[in-house]
Amino acid sequence: MAAHGYRAVAPDLRGYGDTTGAPVHDSTKFTTLHVIGDIIALLDAIAPDEKQKQCGQEGYKKCKIFLGTYPKLKPANSTHKNSREREREREMETIEHKTVTANGINIHIAEKGQGPLVLFLHGFPELWYSWRHQILYMAAHGYRAVAPDLRGYGDTTGAPVHDSTKFTTLHVIGDIIALLDAIAPDEKQVFVVGHDWGAVLAWFLCLYRPDRVKAYVCLSVHFMPRNPMMTTIGAMRKYFGDDHYMCRFQEPGDIEAEFAQIGVREVVKKLLTYRHPGAFYFPKGKGLGSFPDTSDTLPSWLSEEDVDYYTSKFEKNGFTGGINYYRALDLNWELTAPWTGAQVKVPTKFIVGDLDLVYNIPGVKEYVQGGGFKKDVPLLDEVVIMEGVAHFLNQEKPDEINQYILEYIKKF
Repeated sequence: MAAHGYRAVAPDLRGYGDTTGAPVHDSTKFTTLHVIGDIIALLDAIAPDEKQKQCGQEGYKKCKIFLGTYPKLKPANSTHKNSREREREREMETIEHKTVTANGINIHIAEKGQGPLVLFLHGFPELWYSWRHQILYMAAHGYRAVAPDLRGYGDTTGAPVHDSTKFTTLHVIGDIIALLDAIAPDEKQVFVVGHDWGAVLAWFLCLYRPDRVKAYVCLSVHFMPRNPMMTTIGAMRKYFGDDHYMCRFQEPGDIEAEFAQIGVREVVKKLLTYRHPGAFYFPKGKGLGSFPDTSDTLPSWLSEEDVDYYTSKFEKNGFTGGINYYRALDLNWELTAPWTGAQVKVPTKFIVGDLDLVYNIPGVKEYVQGGGFKKDVPLLDEVVIMEGVAHFLNQEKPDEINQYILEYIKKF
């Protein structure tokens, strides 16, 4: 090949010949993901300017960004608030609950409606219940709304909750693909809506299996391209210190013991009502006392009954299942090396509150508004930044979020 005008390169693969540094006595470090990660990193190092041309990329349209000037939605008539709440309670009883065996676990789903499937993925510390408003709304507008309890949460059973290595994005996306195959075998593409960890998982769903996603509405957590130079938790420790919640979540049993002393209900209330734009910090031994917001009064969008439901499920199962997603962050980093530099090629709408702690991480606003986000997600159509809204926006502003979701997916 060299004699015919090509640059020929042949590496000794991981574990072979003069290639060193691989843990040869640990076969778990020799998966296809590890080796393809080596190859991608090698290509980036020896041929940084030799990229496969992205067909049609120059034709991608510009993303629309709405900063507070987004068209205001009509507020609900306050005189009908109580009657609306009563009606919504009656509607909640019409949501169907099923258990689907898929990918080796038993996945609980809540669903309602007929039509194109809209899959809702929740975050931490949440459940299918976080999407209660959206399930009812989308079902009433001609869609089949499906919200699972993710692996390790709620009424989904069968995952080894004491083994965080079974909570990688690959495991959870495996659950989601198997679930879709079971409940919608003839529907090759679905709409996806994700929030918090559900948003992160949906980004990986779009990376791993873009063929299964028709369009994505992302709430709160922007796409985070992989940094090949530093692990996820390594970055958290460097920029935020050991008291940052992701760092505190790493030691098995540690944060669970502190949560047990505080009480499940108090933990749920404090986390769901957190409105400070700064990061979560859990200084060891101080519980949630370091939180800026200490009011015991629930906001209007979160009722005592809502807190009761979350509390009942986390009292039954504990928080370990959800915390395992954080404990698998560095393993995710290791296994996703093949996707370093990869773009998300799915039509996307991004919605975030200006008080969201994720949006206020240093550098994120510049990434979202300055072109970096659009470069990594070339089919990003719209960015909506909601004024005065915090992290749990699908529960805090359900009417607005419902309409934002519907108006986008109706385009497809």
